[in-house]
Amino acid sequence: MLRFYALAVAVLAFTGCWCICAADVGDFAPCLQFFYKSWPPKGLAGTPICQRYYNQYRFATLYSRPRRSPWFSAYVYSAPAGKRPTACWKFEPQLAYPGAEGNMIPFPPGPVDQNVVDSQAVELDYINSTYSRGHMNPSLHHQSHEDRSATFTLTNVVPQKAGSNDGPWEVLEWTINKTLEAYCLGEAYVVTGVIPYRIDERWLKDHRVAVPEYIWSAYCCPNYNNSLPEELKDAFPTYAAIGRNDRNSSEEIVPVSQTAKKQFKGYDVRQMPLETLEMYLKDRFNTVVSVFYEQCSGSD
Repeated sequence: MLRFYALAVAVLAFTGCWCICAADVGDFAPCLQFFYKSWPPKGLAGTPICQRYYNQYRFATLYSRPRRSPWFSAYVYSAPAGKRPTACWKFEPQLAYPGAEGNMIPFPPGPVDQNVVDSQAVELDYINSTYSRGHMNPSLHHQSHEDRSATFTLTNVVPQKAGSNDGPWEVLEWTINKTLEAYCLGEAYVVTGVIPYRIDERWLKDHRVAVPEYIWSAYCCPNYNNSLPEELKDAFPTYAAIGRNDRNSSEEIVPVSQTAKKQFKGYDVRQMPLETLEMYLKDRFNTVVSVFYEQCSGSD
């Protein structure tokens, strides 16, 4: 693995992707452009990552080292173009080696360096599990091939049941895509994160990667078309949703549709105002969680 890492650094240097710059792990300062008013969500503790690919920042992630998965990823929406990139899964070298170069690196074939294994999720964590790799920042919400490819890093992924990932949650991602593309006139800031189990956390591979009970998402588009259809009157400037990731969870937060197809039943998504999402986040995290500056109510 060390030989592969050295080779990857050499390739990045040769192709002009090398830079001497601030660390990409530990501070959101280099990538505040992915947050509305340059204001990251407040109330959650973790390790900030400015996700860099081909020497450009693509999005931001608040990462949980103990859980080896993100608390949230934040990005600026752009209408997708072209086909979905082939999945080439990557890791964050600065989580394993603080002095490493900051561009995300594809996993090598064969054994992975132990520092990488200890510091973050690796592909083996998901292989032969009952969970898919659920993007916090989805490829669907980006235009350029590089931005879309950058979403395929395991620091942007949580264990997500296929019934959610390929069902109601995928529908939500497409709904957000169509809504923002049609009616958002300026920048649209999106934050997608997780809600842990209150007790008895679930894990992949013997406490390797924590499994969330719910996944949530919220967007902020302060500049939008005022001629909204009636069904979207409450969808601007901000709206949110919570999706089930455990079909056996209670229905207190997200009710279960009894008419859903069998493979999707129990993985429902409930759309809601931002204030309602933040209420549920406060209840689960036992602290005030604010997703957007002034709840996206300020002028852009």
